[in-house]
Amino acid sequence: MGDVLVVGGGIFGVTAALELAARGERVALHEAGPLPHPDAASTDISKVVRMDYGRDAFYVELMEQALPRFRAWNRESGRALFVETGFCMLTARKMSPDGFEGASYDYLAERGHRLERLDGATLAARQPSWRQGRFVDGYLNPVGGWAPSGKVVAWLAERAREAGVTVVEHSPLHAIERDGGRVVALELGEERLEADRFVIAAGAATPSLVVETAPFLRATAQPIFHFAPEDPRAFADLTVWAADIATTGWYGFPPNEDGIIKVANHGPGLAYDTPATWDVMETRCRDFLRDSLPALAEAPIVTRRICRYCDSLDGDLWIDRVPETDNLFVAAGGSGHAFKLAPMLGEIIADVVLGAQAWPRFAWREPGTGNEAARAVSPG
Repeated sequence: MGDVLVVGGGIFGVTAALELAARGERVALHEAGPLPHPDAASTDISKVVRMDYGRDAFYVELMEQALPRFRAWNRESGRALFVETGFCMLTARKMSPDGFEGASYDYLAERGHRLERLDGATLAARQPSWRQGRFVDGYLNPVGGWAPSGKVVAWLAERAREAGVTVVEHSPLHAIERDGGRVVALELGEERLEADRFVIAAGAATPSLVVETAPFLRATAQPIFHFAPEDPRAFADLTVWAADIATTGWYGFPPNEDGIIKVANHGPGLAYDTPATWDVMETRCRDFLRDSLPALAEAPIVTRRICRYCDSLDGDLWIDRVPETDNLFVAAGGSGHAFKLAPMLGEIIADVVLGAQAWPRFAWREPGTGNEAARAVSPG
């Protein structure tokens, strides 16, 4: 048994701490702010949970394993940590096998998943909130939905404490002290802490904290809007949805228990959080809604926040030992879709920290440019 110090209490860090403790390690988890941190990518009222990844067998197979574990979390917690509404993909043109939606439909059907094809008439009958004729093709995958991500992180942190993890909030990382090829201590808050192994899972801050990752990881800001319609029940027909997402980036949710409807953009992201940027993105969002979900277009926004992605250059996660360093590990690069893998992340990270070979898609690498097929390459 050894000491492991985990920096960052988002979905990477909290699942890693919990799994390492389950394997008999002495674990401390330090978070720069409160836990859940309001700026963390994993902290929000909802995150999409879907298995639809085009023909990317790697992620589809991971999600086939993750989804039953999300359901198990509901049973273990006695809470609705996964709400299985289904996941609806919509297209303004007929789906093509070469497009993200068509490829997802064909591949999942080939794997035996039961999907419901949606033409314009079926969509109008099933989900009349959409402007009739706006989307003419798509499908509903009944396997999928959403998770109240901030509540999930809080529950996992609670479990970590119960498992003996020392959880320290408001403890930012200031410096990594190295001696040759080893890290000997971290300066956290006002303390200097030693350990056998160190895991940096600091989300969007990772590229600035671990200099070796700077060429491969970058922080981006994604706009998120929480709408409060006068009558949320009018949108009860909605599932979790993605509307030409690979082209527009727009996706959203049905009303939550507080009647809030989240709409967000899975796109290239923004460099800075400025009033001018917010004005532009709100205009784009309302323009999309007027054209697609007109009854929501003028609803008041009760919250607008930045989801701070930590993007890898190729859209794959980054979970590996830092080269030429014996005991420093990175778990980051979520690229806007890591939360879907939440029930799997702790095991993947713990395996690497305890000496296993990193998974090739997540290993330290010289990536080409690219991104997840669902991600729009220009703002919607």
